[in-house]
Amino acid sequence: MVMRKVDLRSDTVTKPTETMRAAMASADVDDDVLGHDPTAARLEKEMARIMGKEASLFVPSGTMANLISVLIHCEIRGSEVILGDYSHIHIYENGGISTIGGVHPRTVKNNEDGTMDIDRIEEAIRDPSFEICYPTTRLICLENSHAHSGGRCLTVEYTDKVGELAKKHGLKLHVDGARIFNASVALGVPVSRLVQAADSVTACLSKGLGAPAGTIIAGSKSFISRAKILRKTLGGAMRQVGVICAAALVALEENVGKLESDHKKAKLLAEGINKIKGLKVDVASVETNIVYVDIVEELSITEIELFKKLEALGILVMPEGPLKIRLVVHHQISESDVLYTLSCIQVINILGFHYWLLDISKMVREKAQCFSISDSDERKIFLLVF
Repeated sequence: MVMRKVDLRSDTVTKPTETMRAAMASADVDDDVLGHDPTAARLEKEMARIMGKEASLFVPSGTMANLISVLIHCEIRGSEVILGDYSHIHIYENGGISTIGGVHPRTVKNNEDGTMDIDRIEEAIRDPSFEICYPTTRLICLENSHAHSGGRCLTVEYTDKVGELAKKHGLKLHVDGARIFNASVALGVPVSRLVQAADSVTACLSKGLGAPAGTIIAGSKSFISRAKILRKTLGGAMRQVGVICAAALVALEENVGKLESDHKKAKLLAEGINKIKGLKVDVASVETNIVYVDIVEELSITEIELFKKLEALGILVMPEGPLKIRLVVHHQISESDVLYTLSCIQVINILGFHYWLLDISKMVREKAQCFSISDSDERKIFLLVF
């Protein structure tokens, strides 16, 4: 008897707002493969301005955006890219840089805050005088915010230092900025300044910004000209793409300002969960909208079991490996949703993870002892204690 749904699996699960749907329905469109879609052009111009780059390009996904960027910087097969061992490009993008581009990844350990030690990055750069054996290092990749580290933000100072190191060795710097707007808001630094040292940067439109789909790549005009060709090669060039871009323009106007609220709600969620016996959150690490929860072994429940218990109450989360779950706040999660989630987790914990959902009439008939949790619609979930 689930009466409420709170989807915390990811910030990719948002639905288009009514304003977005209206903009999509009335979008001025043309063939973007031929370069004539006016709405796509308007989005690309605006994103280039925001990111402080000469030009930008709309592509269907972040995976394709990162792949295109790496392949341009490493156009000679057998080139090497230095990136974090827990970076999204390395773990979650199907090894595309290797299988499609012939690019060799050289990983450096990610610290808990998503950074890589500068000296370790420098140590990973191949000695070009021994190219008869070594692959040639051509690129360094950073990720901001860093998803696997819980949405931690890379500072301007850190990114600038990596940029200086790249220039020192004649390398390029790419920033996977899937959640760069989250990092910008959390740090209080404009996106353009945050990625100033980067030769290329990507920004996802369908995560924190809440648009239905798409990612922007930004860089120099010559870089974007080459990116257009690769987008076509990879099957990412689309026709009347302004229908999607129209929603992204609305997202830029309406949702960037909501990110600070998302971060506050994520912190509220983290602090609340951390007070529940058997669950632990590194509250200090919650800088943006992602919350990682550790389950202590003494609780005798797995992440899959907890996932299923929460799902039964309408709360959707993401299992993240042994004894760990992930919750992500987005603009369609209210403070009431956060409080409801905390109440449900607390009740599950109190009941020792054994309960049935019953309707009120049955409980009245059986005169059962019960807990009740009210939601914003003044409906109630009743849990029978045995």
